Amino acid sequence: MMQGLTRSGHKLVLAFGMSRSLFIGTLITVFLLAMAFLSLFWTPYSATAMNFMHKLQAPSAQHWLGTDAFGRDVLSMIMVGARNSLFVALIAVAVGMGLGVPLGSFAAARGGMADGLVMRMTDLAFAFPALLTAVIITAVFGPGAVNAMIAIGIFNIPVFARITRGASMGLWSRDYVLAARCAGRGDVAITLDHILPNIGHVLIVQATIQFALAIVAEAGLSYVGLGTQPPHPSWGKMLNDAQTYIYDAPHLAIFPGLAITLAVLGLNMLGDGLRDTLDPRVRRQR
Repeated sequence: MMQGLTRSGHKLVLAFGMSRSLFIGTLITVFLLAMAFLSLFWTPYSATAMNFMHKLQAPSAQHWLGTDAFGRDVLSMIMVGARNSLFVALIAVAVGMGLGVPLGSFAAARGGMADGLVMRMTDLAFAFPALLTAVIITAVFGPGAVNAMIAIGIFNIPVFARITRGASMGLWSRDYVLAARCAGRGDVAITLDHILPNIGHVLIVQATIQFALAIVAEAGLSYVGLGTQPPHPSWGKMLNDAQTYIYDAPHLAIFPGLAITLAVLGLNMLGDGLRDTLDPRVRRQR
């Protein structure tokens, strides 16, 4: 029995070993998700409680990542900041997919003038840098996590529209799609039954990439004061606050910076691993 378990474990390791990016990316992403989920119920200290008697302490056994200028525990703030960053990124990607995928599917299905109109709209959206667009939107409608979600989500719409349109175009001439048309199926039914299932792997990989970009965008907006607002912790706001104490307390900048780097690295590796695993063309090349 032990030999069978060992053999099964060895096969599992080999399976993950086929895609190192997927394995490492999954571990990092699960760790971040677990940390964010844990912060809902427990943190070493309150992430918002101030204690000026213990301000600017270096990492120690009492405060593993030290404290900030207000005496707040940095580890607790990073845990809660992970929750806020991941939630904003999740909603932003959901907004982008929820509107961009139908828009790209419509362009691919109809073609002609409809396709040209959708593509010109996406060209117009791409004419403005993503972060600048988010800054403009949040500056007009006011700072806050909700407006940051909307701003980042709006930029994700043309990304998913183009990806969906490009991946779908070649499928509309396939035999099974032509057969569905002959059977009287409409564009919506064909898209749901044949097109989207065959481009799902493309959308999943793109979603992981946009998720990582959304985390960076949220951190950037919070850094300039347009994202998550105090007293709620944010990785970007923590970096902004650390500027004043960069020489006296470098840990205030190091740990939030590492958190952002780890999140982006993990999601990008997860996306690369999913592409290698789900894309049939990559599997055939192997």
